[in-house]
Amino acid sequence: MSHALTALSPLDGRYADKLTELGGIFSEYGLIKRRVHVEVEWLITLSEEAKIGELPEFKIVSKSQLRGLANNFEPEHAAAIKAIEKGTNHDVKAVEYWLKDQMSDDAKLAAGKEFVHFAMTSEDVNNLAYSLMLKDFRSDVALPALQQLHQTLSSMAHRFADKPMLSRTHGQTASPSTMGKELANVAARIARQIKQLEQIEMLGKCAGAVGNFNAHVIAYPEVNWPLLSREFVTGLGLSFNPLTTQIEPHDFIAEFCDVLRRINTILIDFCRDVWSYISIGYFAQAKIEGEVGSSTMPHKVNPIDFENAEGNFGLANALLGHFSEKLPISRLQRDLTDSTVLRALGSAFGHGILALKSLQKGLSKLSLNEARLQADLDTSWEVLAEAIQTVMRRYGLPNPYEQLKALTRGSSIDAANTRAFIAGLELPENVKQRLLELTPAGYTGLAASLVTEHLPRP
Repeated sequence: MSHALTALSPLDGRYADKLTELGGIFSEYGLIKRRVHVEVEWLITLSEEAKIGELPEFKIVSKSQLRGLANNFEPEHAAAIKAIEKGTNHDVKAVEYWLKDQMSDDAKLAAGKEFVHFAMTSEDVNNLAYSLMLKDFRSDVALPALQQLHQTLSSMAHRFADKPMLSRTHGQTASPSTMGKELANVAARIARQIKQLEQIEMLGKCAGAVGNFNAHVIAYPEVNWPLLSREFVTGLGLSFNPLTTQIEPHDFIAEFCDVLRRINTILIDFCRDVWSYISIGYFAQAKIEGEVGSSTMPHKVNPIDFENAEGNFGLANALLGHFSEKLPISRLQRDLTDSTVLRALGSAFGHGILALKSLQKGLSKLSLNEARLQADLDTSWEVLAEAIQTVMRRYGLPNPYEQLKALTRGSSIDAANTRAFIAGLELPENVKQRLLELTPAGYTGLAASLVTEHLPRP
């Protein structure tokens, strides 16, 4: 608790218990663990290359020991590396020294110590470590959270597919829709972005100081280094980038951030709409025992989950926007500005995940107030003007739009004067009868079928 009270970021303080799944990915420990993983797999890859005779292939037991250093890596191991870094003043070199120390007590491993970090530049390790972090975040955190939200929205859309509601365009009464159709719109938008997020390639490079395998070729000209590097990178579960400078250019990280930013923007839009629906009474919120809505107004049940979500989506987007604009830029073969910026990835994703959880919580507390929806429809007969004038156009009646404008614009319209106007029209009797039977609640077009036909049930 004392740490939570003194934490600089609310992600590590007030909201820390809501983001535990991110700690093992974007913390300093998470970064160092993945650096160890990269270094170990590169060493094993080198040992398996027959043309590197000075490093015989590790036996199965030795490979298992090496991989165990990464698989069983704990925070105390990261602390030991940080202690070494105090002397090196270089974080990746500290990982190299720690690994060599771990190998020293085993003769079979110790024989390969000098091939730890062989021909690598620090960025070979770092770019792969960050790609692995993003890969894990996408598969283990982001996609499950987004898919859960999509499932919730889809379920609500089908449940409310035929529940009529008054639309509002420009804040004014407009042709009715259904609550389900409006939720389906959001679900469809999110589904499209999830697909794009899934398709982004997580890229990696391992080509030395400026991306040309300079040192590699001097040491072992007989080795096909581009092929070996490709096999190594793809073996990590990443896509290989063969043309780089010292750094992998981070374009894919910008793409990743841009997709998340679009998702967040869609959901900011949605949060504001739900907030408005709550404000006008279309949704009621469950009351939680013991909760207080206001320090002075006892009656209030505030839409705090949607407000929290909107705020955190905005914070995430501010950082994501900077990432996508800055990370693809590096002076000449590299500068170090990306290094400090990349360390903030977890902050952006933390705010985004926190927002998703708040939104999901808020949705779970909503119930549809059908009586309020119906009441609004019953006092908004002017929305049928569109239907009436469109039918009048079909049958060639004069000035249909202008007639309905004169009847409805800025006027109080109810069932009686609407039906009186219809009754006076020279229309076929069956057409006139259909209009006379029409109500605002029944004027929803194909809204319900659009949901059932185009949004798969969860």
